[in-house]
Amino acid sequence: MQINDKVFEVYPENISAELIAHTRHVTAVTPEGLSAACMKDVDPDFHKKMETGKILVAGKNFGCNSSREWAPAALLYSGVKLIIAPSFSRIFYRNAINIGLPILECRNIGAFKPGDSLEVNLSTGSIKNVTSGKTEQGTVLPPFLLDIMTAGGLMEKLKVEA
Repeated sequence: MQINDKVFEVYPENISAELIAHTRHVTAVTPEGLSAACMKDVDPDFHKKMETGKILVAGKNFGCNSSREWAPAALLYSGVKLIIAPSFSRIFYRNAINIGLPILECRNIGAFKPGDSLEVNLSTGSIKNVTSGKTEQGTVLPPFLLDIMTAGGLMEKLKVEA
């Protein structure tokens, strides 16, 4: 699976799932309701910034402190095509895969800046920064997880196999 788009923002480490979609902002657990609540406490200009690209880069431990399934869903429904971070909370990581939100672990996120055009191959973990001309290597998911994520999530994968 190849994703070509621009980085719209680089966020700091330890952004919690609660901050991604805080309960005080979620008025409905629907795609529209979750999208509207997405990242309000982290970045009030989140949706405006996404007009410039659909790749979110974040520091380590992205999605920590909660098992909220709606945190990755809020990002997906907002139009995020890919999240690159050195590490993800394990629950966020698996929830993202289960709903088909592409994620990729990469240690050197300092190589990416807002506005950079990236060509990302999830099958190989290769991240080519077209803007700088440099290539970084992300961690490739095991084949069974990559299949779930690229199928659009666990439910979509099960439909294909049925």
